[in-house]
Parts: sequence; C-alpha cells; structure tokens
Amino acid sequence: MVNLIKKELELCMHPTAFIFLSFAALVFVPNYPYEVIFFFSCLSVFFCCMMTRENGDIAFSCALPVKKEHIPLAKMLVVIGLQCISLLLVGVIGAIKGAILPAEQYVNQAGISANIVLVGNGAILLGIFNLIFFPRYFKAPDKIGVPFVIGAIVVFLMIGVFIVLRWATPLYSITLNGLNTVNTGAKAAALIIGFVVYIILSTISCKLSRNIFKKLTFEEAYTEL
Repeated sequence: MVNLIKKELELCMHPTAFIFLSFAALVFVPNYPYEVIFFFSCLSVFFCCMMTRENGDIAFSCALPVKKEHIPLAKMLVVIGLQCISLLLVGVIGAIKGAILPAEQYVNQAGISANIVLVGNGAILLGIFNLIFFPRYFKAPDKIGVPFVIGAIVVFLMIGVFIVLRWATPLYSITLNGLNTVNTGAKAAALIIGFVVYIILSTISCKLSRNIFKKLTFEEAYTEL
C-alpha cells in the first residue's frame, strides 16, 4: 500500500493539485462565498484522474503484484490527504485573518465567515463529492467527465444551500458566523459534525469504490467514450 501511494504521488499527481492548495488564501477576499474554495479541491481530483488516464496508470497498477482493491484505496488516500491539507490551510489562514482584521471587516456578507464553521462546511462538501465521484469513476476509469460533472453540480447546489442558510437562519447568520472567539462551543460542534460527515461519506465511498473496481474486467475499464 505504501508503494502504491508513492506511485500515486510520483505518477498521477497533477501540478494543479498543489497550486489549488494556495487558493485557501481566498479567505482574505472580502464578501466572497468561501465554500467555493473547496470546489478547487474537487477540480484537482479531476485533473489527477485525467493524468492517471493519460499515463495509462490503471493498466500499469493492475500489472503490479498488488491486490486489485488496493489500487482505488491508494488513490483515495492521497486525495483525502490533499483534502485534509486544504481544510487545515483554510482554518489556519482564516484564524490569521481573524487575528489581524477588525471584527467588522472579518464578517463575510456573501456567506459564512472564514471561521471553523467554514472548515466544517468544506468537509461536508468534500465528503459529498467523494461519495458521488469515486464510485462512478472506478466503474470506468477512462470516463472521468460525467462523474465529475455530477459531483460538481451537487457541490455547487450544497454551496447554495450554505449561502441560503447564512441569510435565512439565525443559527448561521448570528451564532455560527463571525470570529471563532464568539460562540466557540457552537462553532466547534459544527466543525466536529462536518468532519464526522466527511469521515462517514469518504469511508462509504472507499468501500464502494474498492468493491466496484475489484469486479471490473480490463475491457470494461478501458472502453472508450
């Protein structure tokens, strides 16, 4: 498994995966729907899977003396690692923003502020994307577009839901908004709930993807669109 993960990092990691991590700095943009930052993490998955296809990596991996179900697991572990780094960066940079800006400038008028609730929301978005994208992707690793489009649509719909909640409910507009130092308990609970959802959805996605890929024949995996 360790060697498969190394192979993923060396052969399948698209440069945009690291570039998009820097987009966590968008939390300094005033009045911006910060949940969009996490869409770029989803987009980096698309580019990495494209690179996997162009390099013929699935065929190469299947020729290695490894368990077939470990191939999707290795890819997903790398993706989960990148997603966790993205969540961490948003949390850290958001905290820095809160420390250096006045409270009235910290509050986001276009959605939730750059606090730990945003990190929880991002975890939910990424968990949903993992659940939708990866089982569909591993049914036919050459057909990346449709699984990504479906996942992206659902992610943007959920971003819309979070924005509506920001304005429609006192819980989001008052209790969960603003600095981490205000209503800290409620914000920490939202963060924990977000990560619990992320872990559950990503675990289900891993199990489904392993089972689906294990049953694939070579011909099914490489049927052209």
